[in-house]
Amino acid sequence: MRFKILHTNDIHSNFENFAKIVTKINELKDENTIILDAGDFADFKRVELQGTNGIAAVDLLEAAKCDAISIGNNETFGGVDKLVNMATDGRVKFITSNMNMLEGGDIPGVKKSLIIEKNNIRFLIIGASPNIGEFSALCGLEIIDDIEAIRQEIDKNKGFYDVCIFLSHLGMDKDKEIANSIEEVDVIIGGHFHILMESPEVINGTIIHTSGQFGEHLGVLNIDIDENKVKLIDGENIKVETFDMNEDITDILKRDKEIAIENLSEPLYKLDKTLWHDVMEENPITNLLADGLYKMYECDLGIINSGILNGGFKKGKMTKLKFLQAAPSPLNPTYFEIEGRYLKAALEASFDDQVLLSDGRGPGFRGKYVGKLHVSNNVKILYRKRKIQDIIINGSSLEENKVYRVTSSDYLQRGSGYIALKNNNNVIYHEWYIRDLLEKELADEEMVNECFNDRWIEA
Repeated sequence: MRFKILHTNDIHSNFENFAKIVTKINELKDENTIILDAGDFADFKRVELQGTNGIAAVDLLEAAKCDAISIGNNETFGGVDKLVNMATDGRVKFITSNMNMLEGGDIPGVKKSLIIEKNNIRFLIIGASPNIGEFSALCGLEIIDDIEAIRQEIDKNKGFYDVCIFLSHLGMDKDKEIANSIEEVDVIIGGHFHILMESPEVINGTIIHTSGQFGEHLGVLNIDIDENKVKLIDGENIKVETFDMNEDITDILKRDKEIAIENLSEPLYKLDKTLWHDVMEENPITNLLADGLYKMYECDLGIINSGILNGGFKKGKMTKLKFLQAAPSPLNPTYFEIEGRYLKAALEASFDDQVLLSDGRGPGFRGKYVGKLHVSNNVKILYRKRKIQDIIINGSSLEENKVYRVTSSDYLQRGSGYIALKNNNNVIYHEWYIRDLLEKELADEEMVNECFNDRWIEA
């Protein structure tokens, strides 16, 4: 008997592309079709998600008739409360076998696995989520061993299913390991590594397929099932660029955006000054962020790149919507220790226009450009003809072999954009996001006044 699996992964809230995907899903699906998403569908950079507590994602997946979604890391970056809100809604099945609440116990509304029946064939679908280390704990979640968790679900459901599909957000390396080590898994639909496969791959009898990123393709997998044995017929990734957007999806997006904007537009406080922004030049709003980072930990300086922000703020009422629009990246304030020579190398790179205007993509980054480095108000960078003459930290010149305590973002700590900064140790991540810090510091009149003082000073 022939079955069709239509699948997506790593949409990252590119919902306009998803509207095109749904057009194709509706064209291809029949009574023997399973529709799956392998995670990172809901990227909380979107207003619709933030302002509906994640429910906009549920609305869209329901409209696509999605049978299940495996929880990716981005489904957790809105915090455990938003994940629970999406899962307990009940209209779409959120699954992961290897994720629990940090304090112990199952995540409300989330299933370890589920069984769906199509034409008298019972499909066991097991999900799994990536271990992103301390960031999982910061989101209130615990990640356990994935292979052990998958085996537990297989054993628990033995005799109650005919075909096992593993809906993975672990990445291709782990998918291949599972194919080689768990023979009961018949099909793996993968995500997390953003790999666009030219065709499905069969490893140790297990079919693996994954479909790139950002909703640019719809994965199609055709399989034959005979006496509970699964055979690959064919598979492809269909590019959706030229397809029309499904009207049901666009209507949902319009409705949820209106709801979200209303919810996020409640005034928080009033800003008395306009704080402008610039990717290439020192500006007050990024200075304010560097100052706020400096205050977070006992450290020698705060440092941040202007590309983390999409813009500044005009004086007037401040709202959650404005903070989300200006700082959509789910990046955490991050403490680390680093030698002065690496700090100096990174700051010198801030004179390189190619660095400033380079593509800012990297883990957690939702901006466009890397942007200029900004430092906290206890630092002065003296330069002449775009060359640094001296870096003064707390009244003393920087020493290249001295270890400095820095508070920055996890993006810069990884060396993203400014590669010299990756040479660090003793890292501590904060549970806040950068926009939470921005919201706090913009309410402080003294901090706002200080951020207009230049730190880059031409000699």
